[in-house]
Amino acid sequence: MKTNPASWSRGRLIAVIAVGLVLLLLVGVGVYGLITGPRQPDDPSPDPAPTVTAPGESEPSTSGPPRVIPSHDPDAFARNVAEALFGWDTGSGLMPLDYSAAILDVGDPSGTEQAGLASDIAAYLPTREAWIELRQYATTQHLVIDDSFVPEAWDQAVEQAQPGQLPPGATAVTIEGTRHREGVWNGEPVTSEHSVSFTVFLACPPPAPQFRTGLCHVLRLSQLDNPLR
Repeated sequence: MKTNPASWSRGRLIAVIAVGLVLLLLVGVGVYGLITGPRQPDDPSPDPAPTVTAPGESEPSTSGPPRVIPSHDPDAFARNVAEALFGWDTGSGLMPLDYSAAILDVGDPSGTEQAGLASDIAAYLPTREAWIELRQYATTQHLVIDDSFVPEAWDQAVEQAQPGQLPPGATAVTIEGTRHREGVWNGEPVTSEHSVSFTVFLACPPPAPQFRTGLCHVLRLSQLDNPLR
């Protein structure tokens, strides 16, 4: 029995767009560093590759760098981080490192958790190679948040922490939502939806010069689909 090459190719490319991020579920992000200590990335992040386009496509448009909207409110800030983490466009002219930098920019100002946070973020974003592949199909992604809350397990973590181990204003917010991914194959839209959950560990300290006048900042991220409850 012969396989239709066009049907096989279409199925493969749809899978690249629709299921690509599911591979991230197999990547461990490590344990929250405030209790166990920050984890250093295994390898330094590679430099961004040159922009490429598929045959017949125009060059991708270049937009400004992404940013996380600052806030003094833990829940609002965690939601802003979540939307920035999952919101990207391969046709923007940016690379995964640009989106990672936006979150690191609102990371721990002391630098203690930055290495661990960078490793956490990398597990949520496509690799450089996957990004270049997804760009050929004009792939974009965004997150629709269904719920956000301080998990009960956070109280236990606070009780177990040694004095001075947690920074001022430290808290955790678990996010539950749906990741939407869209792309185009042979002029036809291809979409996928996937439920996701994770925890944003953050701190919203009282106003002080060393704490960015009281604005919240990101400490770490839980493993994807393995949040605190």
